[in-house]
Amino acid sequence: MALTRPGETCWKLARAHRVKFLIDGQAYFAALRAALLSARTSIHLLGWGFDPRIRLEPADETDIGQLLLSLCKAKPDLDIRVLVWRSALPISATQAFFPHRAQAWFRGSGVDFRLDAAVPFGACHHQKVVIIDGALAFVGGADLMAGRWDSPDHLDIDPRRSLGDHVCPPRHELMAMVDGPAAAAFDELFRERWADDDGPNVQDEPRADLWPDETPPDLTDVDIGIARTEPAWRGAPGVREIAVLTLAAIAQAKRTIYIENQYFTWPLAVEALAARLAEPDGPEVVLIVSAHSPSYFDRITMDRARTTALWRLKAGDVFGRFHALAPHTAGGQPIVVHAKAMIVDDTLARVSSANLNNRSHGFDTECELVVEATNQTQRDGIAALRDRLAGHWVGHPAAELAEARASGARLGDALWALDAGARLRPVEDQRLGPFGEFIADFHLGDPTGVSDSWRLGRRHRKLLDESRALRAALAGRPG
Repeated sequence: MALTRPGETCWKLARAHRVKFLIDGQAYFAALRAALLSARTSIHLLGWGFDPRIRLEPADETDIGQLLLSLCKAKPDLDIRVLVWRSALPISATQAFFPHRAQAWFRGSGVDFRLDAAVPFGACHHQKVVIIDGALAFVGGADLMAGRWDSPDHLDIDPRRSLGDHVCPPRHELMAMVDGPAAAAFDELFRERWADDDGPNVQDEPRADLWPDETPPDLTDVDIGIARTEPAWRGAPGVREIAVLTLAAIAQAKRTIYIENQYFTWPLAVEALAARLAEPDGPEVVLIVSAHSPSYFDRITMDRARTTALWRLKAGDVFGRFHALAPHTAGGQPIVVHAKAMIVDDTLARVSSANLNNRSHGFDTECELVVEATNQTQRDGIAALRDRLAGHWVGHPAAELAEARASGARLGDALWALDAGARLRPVEDQRLGPFGEFIADFHLGDPTGVSDSWRLGRRHRKLLDESRALRAALAGRPG
């Protein structure tokens, strides 16, 4: 049974002539810069944050704000629209009050820059999508914010990561680039959001082929699923396609579930994974997360909830198939994992803005791209993506990781054979005191939706009830 089902696990399916998986900011920013320069009719951008001062190429003195302004001047008919979450001031304060300050950069220009507050109080717009001419789209987890650029080498000290008087820590991102009807579908998603912001919903047709000649695609002629999260709010029903797809993908996995994510706190995903790990012939689960969150607030909240989730899976991993690993540089510096990806066997690849926490599955707005293989060529492409991602952590190309697995070795064993825990290290257990246990049990800072956003007791009961119901349903599932 297909996993990508419109109206259930995704919004719609659309054909992409080409798909490219862009690993880390270096690849994404370079491809985005080339696409922006090639734009003829429109540039549409959805973001969680936006800082016009960032450079898409470290050696280029032109920042993205100047680039958009110059494009606007050189191409007066170019429709440039930027729609970014109107972040809460405590969050904006940690980012030099961007994106709020960005409004001044574009005031009076042809760039239509807007801050979007059309979410429940405490929620955020978390979608990260850029569409050029309705013909080329970028989607995934990377923000156009400071400190996002890094190369797949994740060097300990890289001057190209310099920001002012300091060098930003190594950071991992993942985006996908698609063309064809799939890109037009992402533009439709943008236009729906823009219309909700009371702006014009101008239509223009997809234009010329913008695919860069120097970028060979990873997949061709494949149907793309677009999955979303939207909160139930102001009479509109909630959209939980990403949540439904996550649980369905875990249930259908046969050999390997490979996950990269910023957070890992969603109890329903934990219960679903625990059920599969309890099966004698269930899949291996490889989870790649940061050793610890970069922000103080997330260390207090998300990292504590993650600790209890990992305890649950480690305790139930009687067959030794669960690996929770934190990547480090060659010199031992922790790498910030900000990508949101799930690859199941060689059949399903998801590149998302959604974290594996509560709010990404019912409270914030999210968007992801899904590829479900229907032939061997597509399966080979998904397997290559998984091996590229996993191999780059240990400094080995995808071919070497594939060779290490050729004898039947599981992914975790193959990674250990290549790395011996030098760069991919087991996530260290965190000891929780009474305060930490309270935070973890009540998922402080991580609502499931509007109904419990400011009601910790209701959230606690809801998560317990949902977890018990899922556990009961999984226990009664035919083998």
